[in-house]
Amino acid sequence: MLKTRLDLDRIHAARQVIDPIFLDTPLYRCDALGRELGCTVSIKLETANPVRSFKARGTELVASLLTGQGRTAVVCASAGNLGQALGWSGRRRGLDVTVVAARQAPAAKLDRIRALGAELDLVDGDFEMARERAAALARSRGIRLVEDSLDIETCEGAATIGLELAGAGVDFDAVLIALGGGAMATGIGHVLRSLAPGVETICVQPVGAPAMTRSWHERRVVSTESTDTIADGVAGRHPIAAVLDDLLVVADDAVLVQEASIIAGMRLLLEHTGLVVEPSAALGVAAVLEDRDRFVGRHIVTVICGGNVDLDAYHRWVWRGPESCPVSGPLGCHPFAVASTFKGTDHSL
Repeated sequence: MLKTRLDLDRIHAARQVIDPIFLDTPLYRCDALGRELGCTVSIKLETANPVRSFKARGTELVASLLTGQGRTAVVCASAGNLGQALGWSGRRRGLDVTVVAARQAPAAKLDRIRALGAELDLVDGDFEMARERAAALARSRGIRLVEDSLDIETCEGAATIGLELAGAGVDFDAVLIALGGGAMATGIGHVLRSLAPGVETICVQPVGAPAMTRSWHERRVVSTESTDTIADGVAGRHPIAAVLDDLLVVADDAVLVQEASIIAGMRLLLEHTGLVVEPSAALGVAAVLEDRDRFVGRHIVTVICGGNVDLDAYHRWVWRGPESCPVSGPLGCHPFAVASTFKGTDHSL
């Protein structure tokens, strides 16, 4: 029995609560991407749903619990995807949803939160300031605060992805998971540890937002003063101790990747899979680009966790010229050049 906050029986039961539109998402092998990366690559696609991310697996559980308790209102802090998911799940069940977000969050995410009928409260600052504001609103209004990754429903909802991977009848060696607050990593990791212990769980974070990865390596909470990454969905500064404790049990590794590799990953996903993804969803591909030798001859699954991207920003990142690439020098921003630049470089710490 794994010593985490998660429970495998509850995770199985969660599938009865989550709207089927978010379940049994596509899992398929992409040979074109695999040839480019030098390994066998399968994609677990979590963007083909009404909120374009995996987050509704958790908010479906949260909203069901709240309505069962007779609650009528809820508030959360969000970088964008959780707010959309809670807005969708809350509207379906008659909950009044307030989402606190940073004013500089991607405009497309903020617009979709509003379109789902949620009240949007914007703060000047980053996600951590939004968390503080959401907590204050919950106290003043006497309503439930949903905290992603801390609330076990967000982890166990995400863990249903792990059930689908473990039950797919596909032999794979490793799963690459974007690491932010930790809900998806701890959820999938818990299931794989329980049902497919031979599969390696590898968490991936940007070097510009390394708090949870550094915490995992040091086995204690390590906060950072700031973040500097285009992957806004994983850009937290203060890891939650209880989530870290779970991650230490279920994760095999946590690595950091450069911004240029994230952009290269987004471009490769567009070119070889036709998927327009947000930066956080390209972290798995970025990890392979930076350490090809580790994955040669192996079958990996990368979880495409979100597709809520501002198109103007996406265009700048994916199609911009060498002069604006994060990698300086004559190699420019071509994905193959980026892969060559980082081959053999250790960004795990």
